[in-house]
Amino acid sequence: MKTITKIYIRHYESSDAPSMLQFEVENKDFFKDYSPLMSEEFYTLESQEERVARTKTRMASDEYYAFGIFDTETDELIGNISLSDVIRGPLQCCYIGYSLAKQHNGKGYATEAVKLAVEYAFNDLKLHRVEAGVMLHNIASMRVLEKAGFHKEGIFIKNVKINGSWEDHQHFAIINPND
Repeated sequence: MKTITKIYIRHYESSDAPSMLQFEVENKDFFKDYSPLMSEEFYTLESQEERVARTKTRMASDEYYAFGIFDTETDELIGNISLSDVIRGPLQCCYIGYSLAKQHNGKGYATEAVKLAVEYAFNDLKLHRVEAGVMLHNIASMRVLEKAGFHKEGIFIKNVKINGSWEDHQHFAIINPND
């Protein structure tokens, strides 16, 4: 994928599994208030290797695309971004989700990664629409989406189980300008 300033995104490779594990373990506490609960098994090298293999299968089925967010200077894995629940036919849409290492928050990297993933969704996957949901108290993530060109569409009540509780989410979307 092409690089914009400080980061780039690319599909995961099997060789990324150790970095993926390190990223998840180092940010486990930071992510717990914004993510579904993960089993302890998730935090193993074997699980991360299976995650890469599963993602490749799902990409081949055109249902899910996952990327690592990497620092251009160090090639360090600093985040994840995905396009999930790809729907074809008359809808031509998907959801975007992302996470960034705690130490890299507030630098504009998430916004850059979202823009790159949306570009991929529109140009490579030829999707019409990319959607996102953000917990109501996650103002920083809402700003990321707004800076990337998303607009608010409404509130989804008790939409996703996060850290053991059903949470309301602000729904966002961006439309392919070429459609």
